Parts: sequence; C-alpha cells; structure tokens
Amino acid sequence: MKKLLIIGLLSLGIQQIVSQNFTRRDSLHGGLRFERNCFDVQHYDLNIKINPDERSIVGYNDITFNVVEPTSKIQLDLFDNMHVDSIVWNDQKLKYERDYDAVFISFPKELAKDTNDKVRFYYSGKPKVAKNAPWDGGFVFKKDSNDKHFVAVAVQGTGASLWYPVKDSQTDEPNNGATIKVAVPNGLMNVSNGRFKGSEDLKNGYTRWDWEVKNPINNYTITVNIADYVHIEDKMDNLDLDYYVLRENEEKAKNHFDADVKPMMECFQAKFGRYPFWEDGYKLVETPYLGMEHQSAVAYGNKYRKGYLGRDLSGTGEGMNFDFIIIHETGHEWFGNSVTSKDIADMWIHESFTTYSETVFVECMKGYDAAMKYINGQSQNVQNDKPIIGQYGVNNEGSGDMYYKGALLLNTLRHVVNNDEKWWDIILKYSETFRKQIIDTKTVVDFFNKETGRNLTPIFEQYLQYTTIPKLEFKKYKKRFQYRWITNVPNFEMPVDIMIEGKKMRLDATNEWQKSKEVIPNLNDIEVLTNHFFIKVNQ
Repeated sequence: MKKLLIIGLLSLGIQQIVSQNFTRRDSLHGGLRFERNCFDVQHYDLNIKINPDERSIVGYNDITFNVVEPTSKIQLDLFDNMHVDSIVWNDQKLKYERDYDAVFISFPKELAKDTNDKVRFYYSGKPKVAKNAPWDGGFVFKKDSNDKHFVAVAVQGTGASLWYPVKDSQTDEPNNGATIKVAVPNGLMNVSNGRFKGSEDLKNGYTRWDWEVKNPINNYTITVNIADYVHIEDKMDNLDLDYYVLRENEEKAKNHFDADVKPMMECFQAKFGRYPFWEDGYKLVETPYLGMEHQSAVAYGNKYRKGYLGRDLSGTGEGMNFDFIIIHETGHEWFGNSVTSKDIADMWIHESFTTYSETVFVECMKGYDAAMKYINGQSQNVQNDKPIIGQYGVNNEGSGDMYYKGALLLNTLRHVVNNDEKWWDIILKYSETFRKQIIDTKTVVDFFNKETGRNLTPIFEQYLQYTTIPKLEFKKYKKRFQYRWITNVPNFEMPVDIMIEGKKMRLDATNEWQKSKEVIPNLNDIEVLTNHFFIKVNQ
C-alpha cells in the first residue's frame, strides 16, 4: 500500500487544548521522520519459534522495502526489552543504534531511490505479557481444559514492535502482504493471517506452521494463535469461511458461528461492498481474550454467547440477538483493516464506523425501528470526557467515545441527509473509494461534504473535537417560537427534525436565533426527534 504522510490537526482549521505530556519515546513511536519516510515496506517474511513454557520468541523478520528517498539510514522498531541479535544486509552485519523502541540502522553506502532492498532482522526475547488483553497490549499465555497451551497476542495501540521487528506505523503497510512462519511445540497448531501454506516437523520437538497474506496488512493485525485447535471448514459464495476452535468447543462452535456469520456477511457486503480480503479468506480463531480485528484471522473469545459476554451493551435487548464480537470485529475488516487511519489519533475512522456496523446489522436483521432502538441505547455509554481525536505524531488515541459517540454521529448524519437511498449509496461508496487505503480525518470529511452536497465540516468538528454535543435551544416568541444551536464551533449549521401535533417539520437551525412560522401554545408541544439526532435540547 502506498505510504502516506500525516496531515496535521490544523487541516480542519481547529485547535485542541492539550493537557497530556508526551515523551521522546512517544514521538519515536508515533512520529514520522526522514528515517521512516524514506522507505516503503513491500513485504514482511516472519520466521520465528515460540516457546510457551519459557514465554519466549526467537527468529527473524525479512523486511523487503522500496527506497523512496536516497538514504543510508532507516528506522525500524522493536520494544527495548527484546534483544536485537543482528541485522544483516547482503551478507553484511549492519551497525545500529537503539533509542527506546526505535532501531536506527546504518548502511555502508547510500541506498538509491526507487530500488528495492531487504534486511534480515534477527531477534529474541520474552515479549510483554498482557494483564488485560486486548485493552493493554501483549501476549496471553493460558491453558485449555486439557492443560494444553492456549496462547495469543493483541497489540493495537501498544504497537506490533512489542513482539516482532517492524516499521511500527499505520502509515505504511506491506504492499505485497506478508508470510508468517511460526514454530510451536509438537501437538499444538499456530494460526496466523491469510492462507495456510503447510506445516513442517522440524525434528526438534517443534512444528512450523506457514501462512501467507496476499493483501496489504496493518502491522498490528499480524498475529499468532497457538492451541490444540480443530479446523471447521465452510464456504459462502466461494468465500472460504474457516474456524479454528479449541478441540473441546468444536460442536458448540459449528452451531454458534453458523447463526451469525453468513447473515452478517450478506448484510455487510450489501452495505459496504465485497469482503475486502477475499484472496486471504475469512477466519474466526478462538483466543484466550475477548477479541480483536486481526485481518483475515479475527480473534474470537466471546465464549459462544450472544451479546458481549452475555450482556447487551445497548441496554435495549436488541444486542442479545447476535454475538457482539463476531459482528463488531468482522466489521473492522471493512473499517480499520481495509480503510485505515494514518495515525491512531484518527482511530475514530476505525471504531466509529465499525460500531455503526453493529446497528447496520441490526437493521438488516430486524429493520429500522430496532436499529434506532439499538444505537440510541448505546448513548448511555458516551462519556464526553475528552475529544475523540487524539494527538498526532505521538501514538496517542483519543477518547473511547470514538465508539458510541462516533456511531451516533454517523446516525445523525444519516438523518441530516434525510434520504436513506442516498445515505446507503454514500456509505457503500465511502467503503469502496478508500478500499485498502490509508486516510485521515480531512479525507473523510471532504468525502462526505462532496457526496452529500453539504458543508458538514462544522458538524464533524463539534462531535470529534469537543466534549459537548450540540444543544438545541428554544424560547417562546409571541405565539410562535425561536430556536438556535449552542455549540463550540462557530457558524454551526445542522438541520433537525421536530414534531408538532403529529406533524413532522425540519428546522434549518444555526447559531443565530431564528423564528418559526408555527403557532404553538407551549414549548412543551415541540417534540425533538432525538432518536435521529444525537443532541441535547433546552426548551
């Protein structure tokens, strides 16, 4: 995938108050300097051995790259608790310097522009163990009911360099995919992304399991899953559906997955376009933690329950009609894995659209009213604690409101558009226009402005950049009423629908007081359709 540069927060013409202090480590991880921008990754070829008893990794990553600008130094990344054994280029060991997790590699001569090159990065060590995966990054080492190892990893936000050497930036994905070869103790299987290419008994107590990804892939979604797995095969319209589950759960998994996966795929492909990674197939892989959107190998740990570990996060009952982890994490195949944000500060591009995909699935299955019930139930989870967009260049995510508040923003935009046929056309076009691309907030806003024919920029700014949502204020004016928006963003305009005595009306509200032509005895006669617009009302 083409390497892209970050456009800063000021591209939206706004500023954000920052109270958090960032370190050099943050800048090295999240920033873009010449040593990162001067090359474009083409392929990762990871070849490692994992010892679950020792909780250790040893091996190498062959990193093929194209030289974008002439250089004699590049930056790769590996957490500083992991050991760099050597870095080899053309049979020569290269010199390198470590600066926290950044590894600056020097070549004996300048690499010419537009040439392809490769380094082999040997490493070893004990990667960080997660205390609460997937929310904190790291490995999870557990045992199944038969006392066999059950191991997996999740590193979104923390960084893929926690466990393998990589260009740890969302701005660059390997154009030609990756191969993941993982040796594990005999009697266990490793499942990674893409297609299974075969296994080999290494005659040393380990078997190597080889996987190949054809598509560009986010480095944080490259994964390993180690267990005594059984493989369940299925198919839908020539798309391979593969499930890898603990041996003890084989029968349970067959029935449970069948209930949601195919209806979900039909819904998502109708609304968002063809499954983006057809060449790599679709997998659900049972994991010892809740779940993660690992591309073409979705991590599943919801214990074969409906809802979120048996709970409905919307509080409406609608969330108990499907397995939350299957739906949400698969939604990321379109939003996050296919359409990817350049910087994790813009992770709302992943999470808002994916959380909205839950509502889309509810609408596919049960209709519009159930979908509105579900998404408005999610409003109870909005914290309004800090802006949804984080700080650029320092590996900083914004508020967790990127999930529910972001989804409610999209539901609001749907009703601003006020034409469902047009809305679904826009969502489909968005997914397909930026398919397998790396984008930023400005790109999203510009797209929706163009496709709706409206200036939605102030709306995006208010919801993404401020902790308050628009407040619609009314006051009595003789026999009629006046109305306006109270917002942080100046020159805010957004239509809103109301009901008066059973009659639906649209108010084209701004920050300025406007007069209604409707005669009303009392402001309480106005019903604002807050299930269509995520707003506050003062009347």
